[in-house]
Parts: sequence; C-alpha cells; structure tokens
Amino acid sequence: MDLFAEVKTLVLQGIDTLVADGTLPEGLETRAVSVEPPRDPAHGDMATNAAMVLAKPARKSPRDIAAALAEVLAKDPGIANADVAGPGFLNLRLDPSRWFSIIPAVIAAGTGVGRSDMGQGQRVNVEFVSANPTGPLHVGHTRGTVFGDTLSNLLAFAGYDVTREYYINDGGAQVDVLARSAYERYREANGLEPEIAEGLYPGDYLIPVGEALKEKYGDSLIDQPEDKWLAELREFATEMMMDLIRSDLALLGVKMDSFFSEKSLYGSGRIEEAVESLESRGLIYNGVLEPPKGKKPEDWEPRPQTLFKSTEYGDDVDRPLKKSDGSWTYFAPDIAYHYDKIQRDFDMLIDVFGADHGGYVKRMKAAVAALSGDKSVSLDIKLVQLVKLFRGGEPFKMSKRAGNFVTLRDLLDQVGPDETRFVMLTRKNDAPLDFDFDKVMEKSKENPVYYVQYAHARACSILSRARDENMETSDEALAGADLSLLGRDAEMRLLRKISEWPRHVELAANHHEPHRISFYLYDLASEFHALQHQGKLEEEHRFVRPDAPDLTRARLALVRASMVVISTGLGILGVTPMEEMR
Repeated sequence: MDLFAEVKTLVLQGIDTLVADGTLPEGLETRAVSVEPPRDPAHGDMATNAAMVLAKPARKSPRDIAAALAEVLAKDPGIANADVAGPGFLNLRLDPSRWFSIIPAVIAAGTGVGRSDMGQGQRVNVEFVSANPTGPLHVGHTRGTVFGDTLSNLLAFAGYDVTREYYINDGGAQVDVLARSAYERYREANGLEPEIAEGLYPGDYLIPVGEALKEKYGDSLIDQPEDKWLAELREFATEMMMDLIRSDLALLGVKMDSFFSEKSLYGSGRIEEAVESLESRGLIYNGVLEPPKGKKPEDWEPRPQTLFKSTEYGDDVDRPLKKSDGSWTYFAPDIAYHYDKIQRDFDMLIDVFGADHGGYVKRMKAAVAALSGDKSVSLDIKLVQLVKLFRGGEPFKMSKRAGNFVTLRDLLDQVGPDETRFVMLTRKNDAPLDFDFDKVMEKSKENPVYYVQYAHARACSILSRARDENMETSDEALAGADLSLLGRDAEMRLLRKISEWPRHVELAANHHEPHRISFYLYDLASEFHALQHQGKLEEEHRFVRPDAPDLTRARLALVRASMVVISTGLGILGVTPMEEMR
C-alpha cells in the first residue's frame, strides 16, 4: 500500500518513456529521484524532484523536462493532473480512486502494514544499555534502553535480521568496588555495622546481596583478608546485579538476545587476536603521542606506548592500546569486542552510547573500519542525551533507594512503561529531553502517549457502537465498502496521512531515528481526532449513521484503517494500543 513508491514507479517509467522517444539521453542516473508530500498541501498531493535531478546530466532546462514528464504522467488514469512549479518541481494530484485503494490494502495487511524488505535480511547487531553491572538501571539508562529496543523493533519491521546485545562491563575496577560494597552488606547481614567508605556503592539494593552471601557462606568470610573473598564475591555480586538488571529490562518490555561479558576477553587471547589483525595491516606501532592541547586524555603518557594508527581512518589522533607498563588501555577490549562482532558476520553494527561517550565515536569507527577490511562492516554510533525530570515546573527528585540516583523502577512506579517508552521517543536521541510528570499524567493533547492511545481507543469505541446498531464491522465487510462515498476534506487529510506510513517506516529505519514513528503517530492521531470532532459538532458527519448504512460502512473502513496503522506503530514503539482508556 505504499502509494508514494507506486507513484515513484510511474515517474521512473515516465522518464524511460522520455528516453525512448529521444527527449532525454540514455544512461541517466535516477537514484536521487524522489516522490514526497509537498511542503504546502495546496500545491498537490505529491511532488517529485525528477526534473531537477536530471537537468544537469541531460543538459536541459529542468522546467522543460518537468513539462515533458507532466505530459506523460497525465495520461495515467491515476493522475488527475501534473503541474510544473518553481524552477522545475512537478506537483501531482491523484485521482480519488487511487487514495481509496489504500483502505482495503491497509485492512488486509493488518499489523503487518508498512512492513518492508529494505533490510533484505542483513544481519544487524544493536548494542544498547550496557550499564555497569554495579546496580539497578537508572533514569539515565532508560532513554538509551528505550531508544535501542525501539530501533531494534523498527529495523526488524523493515526487514533486517536484528540481534539485541548487552555488553557486560565486568572486566574493570568497578566490579572490585562492587565486591567490596557487597562485602560490607554481608557484614551487615551478620549483625555488624557496615563500613561504607567513600568510593563504595551505598545503595540499599545491595542489602539483598549481603543477605544472599550470608545464606551461602554464613559468617565464614568475616574478618578474612580481601584476597580470600574478592574474586568470588565479585562474580557472585555481578551475577545478582545482572539478574536485577534483567528484571528492570523486563519491566520496560525489553528482552535482550545476547549478553556479552567483557571479562571473557581477558586471558582468552581475543584482545591479542584483534590487535594482531590490526598489526597485520601495518596499523600498530610503538611511539610517543604529542602532548595534548587543552584537556589531557586519560590514556596519554609521555613515554612509548603501543599505538593504533586510527588517524588513517578519520580519527583526530592515534590511540594507545597498551600502556608503558604492559597493561591494556580501556580501548583495547573495546576493539576486541567489536572485532568479535565482525567475526560473527554482522553486516551492520549500531552502538547506543550516552552523550558522555562522544569522544569514543571517531576511535571506534576507525577501529571497525580497519578491522572489517574488505567486509566493509558499517558502524553507526547513536549518542543519547540526558533526561531531566520535572514536576510542577520544577526539577524533580524522587526517592533515592539506589543511594545517589533515581532508578528505572522509581520512574515506572510513577508513570508506567507505556508512558515512559513513548515520552522517551518524543525528541531525537541527540537532543536533551525534559520528562514532565504533570504532562505525562494529563489526559489531553499535551500528553502525546495519551493522545495517540486515545485515538486507538476511540476507533475501537466507534466500531463497538456500530456493532450495537447491528452493523457488520468485520474486516471483510469493511474492505468491500463503497469508498467513493468518502471525500470530505477531513477524511482525505486522514487518508493522506495513512498513506504516508510506509514512507515514514523506511525513513526512520534508514536514518536509525525511531522518534520519527512517534511523531508520525501523533500527527495521525491529530487528523483522526479532528475528523471525529466534526461528528460531535454536526450529526451528519458522525462515523455511525444508522440512516445511511453504506456511508457508515465507508467511514468505518477509514476508522479501521486508522486503527490498524496506529496499532502497528505503537507495536514498533513497544507501547500498548489501548481498547479503552483507563
């Protein structure tokens, strides 16, 4: 039901006709030709840039090409008229029958409407969340979690083979701190006063870990030196924290396909293998980096180090992989991890990072470009900006059971997973987001998730009312409605918006921007509510008219098509399409 794709096909066929009759030369590149909604709806239903794209290579005036193309397209029964505008854009108006054909196609497709094969089964690894396994997920993690999960849904819907992956940062010093913190809670479980020194994790979430340690070890570890218990408690506490994180993710409707342990890279030869791969390409050398200007990076040393020639792949400076004492830098296991992804034959890698990881973008892209070689595996890094909480127009701080941050569970206790997921997608990922609790709880147009869910619930209510009037509302009956009875401006605006759905799916998937789906759904809901409001004002415009069964059936078909698209879009966002509002 991708009407824009169908019209683009007509445009390309029109270009072929002009080539065949000698109006245009052969061999023209048409990949940049597009068909889109015009900026001003008064100009037409669709607009194409074909003449502008072809003018230079064809050595012809864009207006001349547009005029010739308009003449060809006007012969198609689905094109009502074609007008040349401006320097050479071509505005098209479609015959109403072309628009009406969308409705039965949407109803027949159901929640698969707009599903695309653009991904062609390419294997994509989306790594997101990847929070340190030292505590529960907090608000700062929530936005990246929702973004990564929704992007995964979107890419799968667009025909990609998607793996959702969590990188467990269990190889660094933070897990030693976790083990020491858990030991203090273990002492507390044994009736002793915990000594939560500065630098340890103070959150109450570690109390159950201490109790579990007591159940397993009794008091046998009390007063034992650290080297007797550190390694075992590190593993024990990390696993309990990961269970907590998995539980947090489940509350938000997120299920990972893979968990990858950083610790598994150490002592296994995998870091060495990745570095050797770079070395075989002549990209590793021993040298001293120039002193940095301004802020000194954590991995700079004024002495010889093992360096990766990342500048050959667009980075600002070459990057250290091994310190002068022989230990690996933080970057080395990151390289090994991405090398492992490449070895797993993914065609595309997507990393979702917090905004504070912006400095890693160029170095990671350089590493993947170097490691993938002829495979040309692409890496897209999406940075997710901070979330600020507000209530009553003021910054809001909830309970801090975690010790020094607001947890994901705190947030969900306040507003629920549907509201959280949708609101997290009301801004582009790299723009800061204000999470206003008052707005999220409103039952109004100002609350986007309510506004969209209410449109779906209204559609359900309208169909239910029709059934109460003994009218047939099955998909089969509605798909066979006489749609020529439609045609009011508000009906056509809604129908045009429905027609844009496949286009928005492909744009959002192509640009890795799931917020486009929430924006589209809000606009679609707005058109639906506007049409429903007309029925409140004037009885003749109501969806259900017992005195006009054929007109009612046509209007119900439009309602059902709207409902299908809203439900499908909410499914991609991981939000429940409500049948009645609470």
